[in-house]
Amino acid sequence: MTEWNDGVAKITLPTPFPVGDVNVYLIRGERLTLVDVGPKTEKAWNSLTQQLADLDLQPQDIEQVILTHHHPDHCGLLDFFPDELDVYGHPLNERWIQPTETFLQEQEAFFKELFEEFGLPNEYFPLTSFFREGHRYICNRPLTGQLVEGMRPLGLSEWQVIETPGHAQSQIALYREKDGVLIGGDLIIAHISPNPLLEPPAPGEMERPKPQLQHNHSMQKLLSYPIQVVKSGHGEDVYELAELVEKRLIRQHERAMTVNSWLKEEQLTVFDICKRLFPSVYKRELMLTISETVAQLDYLASIGEISSKDTHPVLYYAKL
Repeated sequence: MTEWNDGVAKITLPTPFPVGDVNVYLIRGERLTLVDVGPKTEKAWNSLTQQLADLDLQPQDIEQVILTHHHPDHCGLLDFFPDELDVYGHPLNERWIQPTETFLQEQEAFFKELFEEFGLPNEYFPLTSFFREGHRYICNRPLTGQLVEGMRPLGLSEWQVIETPGHAQSQIALYREKDGVLIGGDLIIAHISPNPLLEPPAPGEMERPKPQLQHNHSMQKLLSYPIQVVKSGHGEDVYELAELVEKRLIRQHERAMTVNSWLKEEQLTVFDICKRLFPSVYKRELMLTISETVAQLDYLASIGEISSKDTHPVLYYAKL
């Protein structure tokens, strides 16, 4: 039974993705606000409608939506809402939630070049069509307004925006100072470590982002706030934030040092390392596993453990 808890109601919706159910949050502020909406499926819409009814509400009662980030399990269902509904989020949502043909082509070109650099065989290059297929779950909606670090959203005067890139470049969290509640998107998840997903450079940038370094920084950034509970995009609430962040940072360092030990023995491409890290799943989940592999290499480079040779494909090696 969906119910209010200090002005926030958690609504859990089914998704067609391996991650499973997604959590969205209704906030009773000066404007009735839905934080994230779920995937673009009839099943999710019916579930949302039923759970709103538990609160004596209907979808048309929602006055605005705030997106924690642009991934389809969090934004796709926007297409089921009226066009006039206000939608707010970080400006980097825009190119994903209202994709143009130009952006799709830029995305495909970026990943084709990256895969060549990583040493992926040609047989994997049809994967670039994966991005177009994935867009069937994405909405096609513009933002009404943008939210960045420190802002208080319209109609949510008790809440402030914290930028938390890593899992997605567009990711933000909402923090309520009076009781230490954080609605954290996919930054902190109790049962799994979020994927630091590769994305093309932000508009106007030349270099690709380094999501693992961003993700680590975003987790550590939260420790400067007196957060009492993290309401997560998936799974259960997190109450022991500092302990979980420490555990995640240690685990990520250990995985990276395993990769470092391999590179002390021989020079390897990203694809070589990916196959070793994820021997049973890399073919099925190539984007996720490649992103995770690059995450470890970005981290090792940032702490001065490895370097790379400007070959084609690029070879990585441990510094002696």
